[in-house]
Amino acid sequence: MKAILALADGRIFEGKSFGATGEATGEVVFNTAMSGYQEVLTDPSYKGQMVTMTYPQIGNTGINTEDIESNGLYLSGFIVKEYQDCYSNWRAVMSLDSYLKENGVVGIQGIDTRALTRHLRDKGAQNGIVSTVDFNVQSLLAKVRAVPSMTGLDLASGVTCEKPYEWKEGLWSLGQGYSPSAGTKKGYKVLAYDFGIKFNILRCLISSGCEVTVVPASFPAEEALAMNPDGIFLSNGPGDPEPMAEVIANIRKFIGKVPIFGICLGHQLLGLALGGKTMKLKFGNHGSNLPVMDLTTRKVEITSQNHGFSVDIVSLSHCSDLAHENLNDQTVEGMKHKELPIFSVQHHPEASPGPHDSLYLFERFVAMMEKNKPLAASC
Repeated sequence: MKAILALADGRIFEGKSFGATGEATGEVVFNTAMSGYQEVLTDPSYKGQMVTMTYPQIGNTGINTEDIESNGLYLSGFIVKEYQDCYSNWRAVMSLDSYLKENGVVGIQGIDTRALTRHLRDKGAQNGIVSTVDFNVQSLLAKVRAVPSMTGLDLASGVTCEKPYEWKEGLWSLGQGYSPSAGTKKGYKVLAYDFGIKFNILRCLISSGCEVTVVPASFPAEEALAMNPDGIFLSNGPGDPEPMAEVIANIRKFIGKVPIFGICLGHQLLGLALGGKTMKLKFGNHGSNLPVMDLTTRKVEITSQNHGFSVDIVSLSHCSDLAHENLNDQTVEGMKHKELPIFSVQHHPEASPGPHDSLYLFERFVAMMEKNKPLAASC
């Protein structure tokens, strides 16, 4: 079946449909990972976006029941060069096409994704529309140009959990699957704020020796502090952090009272809570092969990333130092408070998909909680 991708600036790509039929709109971004499309599909941080995979063949390993990062698919559309319907993997239970159909996600294949990626790099990430039902270019352009920009959108409220719950599952290992909770051996009580949290973040916290309770984005700080946590974790998520004024005000109430660790959107929200600024990147960083330097150790890590906004570290010079730097574009990949037990990173140390170079950051969080137990106890 024919499908068309139309970008807001008028660029048109014609291809073939796979997945669900219909229309989808969203910000078009590109992901440079060579594998891990199932984790990409289930990452809530992609809500409101259509993902272009730069690796040419997608679908080879099918879909399994284990490599998921949330309870659903949140992206608007999926764009690939060459879809492989004949999958081969010992864990696979269905094809990618069936998975997209089952979850109502529109896909397009057979387009020049290299040309699309170059266009997005030159012109910037922008809204697009994929349609399998309307092939009138002017009609499609009118629709896509009516879609609001990602800047100014609070999307995290649409992906957060409805009520608090405890997480018990640890990391996956061959032959054993996901391990049961190991958190009680150290007993660090962590409250994880869910702005679109990935399951593997929770698994990493458990396997690092934490007891984890996940709470909604709007969970009051007063109630959180009354639970006497050893640490507060701020998760990844979609959209622009700046409109989340109530969440930012809530985070401020934790500063100086309990150790804080943030990832991705949580990192950006923390920067705003500390009095800093954020900015929209031209095309963002999405993939699992992006180099970052830990300025504390001077070691270079290959990291998994998924973000379209960045913290302005200059705006935080009064309280925080640059801790990690992106070696491709020199944007902020991490910061640490000058005095308080607070740090955050823009990239994803939990990987899934991606390399495990940054897993040590969870141990760094545990060490920070251990060192500052009297601080947490006093609150």
